[in-house]
Amino acid sequence: MGFGGIGVWQLLIVLVIVLLLFGTKRLRNLGGDLGNAVKGFKKAIKDPEKEAAEKLEQAAKDDDVIDVQATREKDEVEK
Repeated sequence: MGFGGIGVWQLLIVLVIVLLLFGTKRLRNLGGDLGNAVKGFKKAIKDPEKEAAEKLEQAAKDDDVIDVQATREKDEVEK
């Protein structure tokens, strides 16, 4: 059993070499940095959708305000 022609023993040897070269602390930091990067990416993907919804909501509110102001001005002109 292997992964694309690479056996389990080869993967274990590579893992041991990586651990010896970088050490567990540096690999742990790298994992944390990678996790933070993924979280940031997901947030960046979700933010534009949220931002667009907020802009639409604000535009609807602004539209109501403009309608009320226009009605008031129309009423004042007619008086």
